[in-house]
Amino acid sequence: MNIAKMMKQAQQMQAKMQKTQEELSGREIEAVAGGGKVTVTANCAGDVLSIKIDPSIVDADDVEILEDLVLSGVKQAIEKGREVMGEEMGKVTGGMGLGGMPGGLF
Repeated sequence: MNIAKMMKQAQQMQAKMQKTQEELSGREIEAVAGGGKVTVTANCAGDVLSIKIDPSIVDADDVEILEDLVLSGVKQAIEKGREVMGEEMGKVTGGMGLGGMPGGLF
């Protein structure tokens, strides 16, 4: 395989990766914690978009439980987003082992 052809393929893959990243940054992932009492929505880029909390779990005397549930929901949402991003980018790269790409994709 000649260098020019390899460079062209690399450029095409890079363009596909960028397009996939842009599409996934708009894709929303939802995670729930506490049996549905806390719902966190994030995108596949790792940005938390919203947090919904059922008023029935708000207790001024036990804020730690609420904090734990929110943290759990955020972690789950971000992890789900990373999984989707990894799967989709793996499709683009064809499993070429390009983990650790700039931008923290994997």
